[in-house]
Amino acid sequence: MQESRLFKIVYHLLDKGQATASELAEKFEVSVRTIYRDIDTLSGAGVPVYTEAGRNGGIHLMNGFVLDRVVLSEEEKQEILTALQSINSMDNIGNNPILQKLSAIFNMSSENWLEVDFSRWGNKGTDNEKFKLLKSAVIHQKCVKITYANSCGIISERIVNPLKMSYKSMSWYLKAYCTEKQDYRIFKMARIIDLEILTESFCKRPFPELDGTLGQSYNTIVLNFPENMSYRVYDEFDKTRVSKKENGDLTVSVEMPEDEWLIGYLLSFGTQVDIVEPAYLKNIVAEQAKKIYEKYKP
Repeated sequence: MQESRLFKIVYHLLDKGQATASELAEKFEVSVRTIYRDIDTLSGAGVPVYTEAGRNGGIHLMNGFVLDRVVLSEEEKQEILTALQSINSMDNIGNNPILQKLSAIFNMSSENWLEVDFSRWGNKGTDNEKFKLLKSAVIHQKCVKITYANSCGIISERIVNPLKMSYKSMSWYLKAYCTEKQDYRIFKMARIIDLEILTESFCKRPFPELDGTLGQSYNTIVLNFPENMSYRVYDEFDKTRVSKKENGDLTVSVEMPEDEWLIGYLLSFGTQVDIVEPAYLKNIVAEQAKKIYEKYKP
C-alpha cells in the first residue's frame, strides 16, 4: 500500500507542480505525519523531492525530474509493459524502442503473452488501420469526414469531431460531435465505410455521459431461448441478465434500443427466440419476417 501511495504522490507532484502536506494527507486519507515520512522515504530512494517553507511553500520535485523505476512496484512495471503489448497489433509497438527502453529501465523482460487484433475475420487489417486513424484524430483534435451506414441502412457522409473511442459488447464505437446534426452521436466503427482526417482542428469538449442513449428509446426486452442457444446467449448477454429454467431454457431481460437494428437482431436468431416483452415486438418481427418470405419464396 505504501509503495502504491509513493507513486501516486510523485505522480501528483509531476501533474500539479507542488502540494502542501495537508493537501496530500487529505487526498490519500492519511495523517500529515505519514506524508512527511513518505517524503523522507522518497528522498532516501533518490527521488529529488524537497519541502519549502513560507506562504507559497510546499512539497516540490526538482525541475527536470523524470519518473524513474524507483517508485514503481514490480506489479506496476508489468502492468505498464502489458498495456504496451496490448496495442501491439495497432501500432507495432512490440518492435518499437519504447517497449525495449522501458523493459531495460525496469530491469524486467517483457513476455509477449498477449495478442490483440481489432479486425474482423477476413478483414486483412483494415479495421486496425481505421482504429489508428481515429485514435490519431482524437488525440490531435482533428475533424474527420466519414462515410457511415446507420442502423436504417442509410449511407451518408458526415463531418465529425472525434472525442473518444469506446469498446462495448464486443464492438468498438466512436463518440463524436456531428457537425451536420449539431449534436453528439455514437458511431459503430464497423459501420464506418471510409474516413478521411481533415486539416481542420476543433476545440475538445466533454462527451455527455448521462445514459449513453443520445435520444434513442431504450426499453426492457425479455426473451426466451432454448438450451441449445446457450453458446450465443452467453456470448452476447451478461450472465447477470440471464436466468435458467428447470427445463434448461434461458430467459434474458435486458435494456435495448428500439430501432431497426433491434428487429434485424431478433430476426438473426430465427426460430430460436421467443419474444416475451414487449408483446408488440412480436407483430413487428413477424411482419418483417413475412416480407423476407415474400421476397424469397419460390
